[in-house]
Amino acid sequence: MVEAQTWTTRRGSNPRLETTEQVVDIPATPPGGVRNSGNAIGSYLSPNVLTALIIASWYLSNIGVLLLNKYLLSFYGYRYPIFLTMLHMLSCAGYSYAAINWLELVPLQHILSRRQFLKIFALSAIFCFSVVCGNTSLRYLPVSFNQAIGATTPFFTAIFAFLITCKKETGEVYLALLPVVFGIVLASNSEPLFHLFGFLICIGSTAGRALKSVVQGILLTSEAEKLHSMNLLLYMAPMAALILLPFTLYIEGNVAAYTVEKARGDSFIIFLLIGNATVAYLVNLTNFLVTKHTSALTLQVLGNAKAAVAAVVSVLIFRNPVTVMGMTGFAVTIMGVVLYSEAKKRSKVTTH
Repeated sequence: MVEAQTWTTRRGSNPRLETTEQVVDIPATPPGGVRNSGNAIGSYLSPNVLTALIIASWYLSNIGVLLLNKYLLSFYGYRYPIFLTMLHMLSCAGYSYAAINWLELVPLQHILSRRQFLKIFALSAIFCFSVVCGNTSLRYLPVSFNQAIGATTPFFTAIFAFLITCKKETGEVYLALLPVVFGIVLASNSEPLFHLFGFLICIGSTAGRALKSVVQGILLTSEAEKLHSMNLLLYMAPMAALILLPFTLYIEGNVAAYTVEKARGDSFIIFLLIGNATVAYLVNLTNFLVTKHTSALTLQVLGNAKAAVAAVVSVLIFRNPVTVMGMTGFAVTIMGVVLYSEAKKRSKVTTH
C-alpha cells in the first residue's frame, strides 16, 4: 500500500520527518480547530483505554496491510502491484470523502488555486512512485527484509534535505546515520531470500517517501496552502489513481477482466481486495488518530517499533528463513534510527 508516509509542512519543524512509516503526512491542523472525533466512543471509555485501542488499531492496520499485500502478491498469485495500489488510492478517496463530508472528522478544506493544485499533483506523483515500488518489492522480498530497508528512510531524508534545501544537520545527527546504513548492509549480505530487483525497488520506495517529505516541506509552506492530512489524502488519492490508470493498463494489461474472471471461480479474492483496500485507508486514519490523541513524538516511537514487530509477525506467518546476522543487521538499523531521532531532538533544542 500506502504508504502512509509521515511528512512535514515546514522544513525541520516536524519530528515525524524522521519516521519510517509509509503513510500520508500530518501537517499542523489549520485554524478553526478540529471537530472532536471519537467523542461518542470516548464518552463510554476512559481516555487511557481509548488511546490504547487507537494505538492497537494503528499497529493492526499498519502490519495488516503489509501482510495482506505480501499474501496477495506473493502467495495468492495476484501479481498486479500497480492495479492493487490504484485500488488503495480509490479506497482512500472514497473513505476520505465519507470521513470528512459525512462523519465530519475534520473540517473540509478546498484547493484555492491552480498553483496549489499543481503542487498537490506533484506530491501525488512522488507518492505513487513510492507506494508502487513498495508494493512491487513485496513480490520479491520477505516483509522482514522490506521493513529493514524501509527503516533507512532518515538516511535518504537527510540526503534530500541537503541536496534540495542545503539544510545541514549537526555532526551528531550524521554520525547516528552510520548504524542505519551499516545495519542494512549487514542484513542485505546475510538475507537468504535476497533479490536484487526487489532490493533496488524497495530502496526506490524508501527514497521516494523521503523525497516526498522534503518536497512537501518546500511546496506547502504558506499558511493558505497548508492542508490537514485528511484533506491532503482526499485530494491526493484520486490524483494518484488517475496517474496509475494508464500505467496499469499498459504494463499489466486488462487486470479488471482477469479479476472478474478470477472472482467467478474464487469469490475469496473479492474479500481480499476489499479488505486490503479498506485496511490501506485505516493506516492513514489511525495515523491521524494516534497523533490527535497522543503526539507526533509518540507516533515516531511507535513507528520505530512497528518495523520490528511487523518483521517478527511476518516471519511467524510466512515462515521465511532468517539468519542471526540478518537479525543483528536489522537491530543495528533500528538502533540507528532511534539514535538519529534522539540526536535530531537535541539539535532542535540547541537551535532554539
